[in-house]
Amino acid sequence: MRDEFRHQRNKSGQSDSGGTGLGRSLYGGACCRCWLSPLAPLREIEYWLYGFTILFLVILGATAAKTGGSNVRVAIVRITIWGTLAMGLSALVGYIFGVNV
Repeated sequence: MRDEFRHQRNKSGQSDSGGTGLGRSLYGGACCRCWLSPLAPLREIEYWLYGFTILFLVILGATAAKTGGSNVRVAIVRITIWGTLAMGLSALVGYIFGVNV
């Protein structure tokens, strides 16, 4: 039986293992980008990092969803959209304040 938020009442998520999966995913995503940095061409490094960050968000989001017992497709879409939005807003704030790295 589902309520108005589409939660199943007879099933519960595994919040402890889901949180652990999320933590490992964030750590893994940071490590993957660090490994990519020396391999990407210097002139195009921003585009490479952005593209591979989205790819890592998809892979690691799916891993965290499986670990926590969530729907994988919904988790991938949610993490990819919010992650892209967060990166875009961070770039916008950096542009507004004139931060050049």
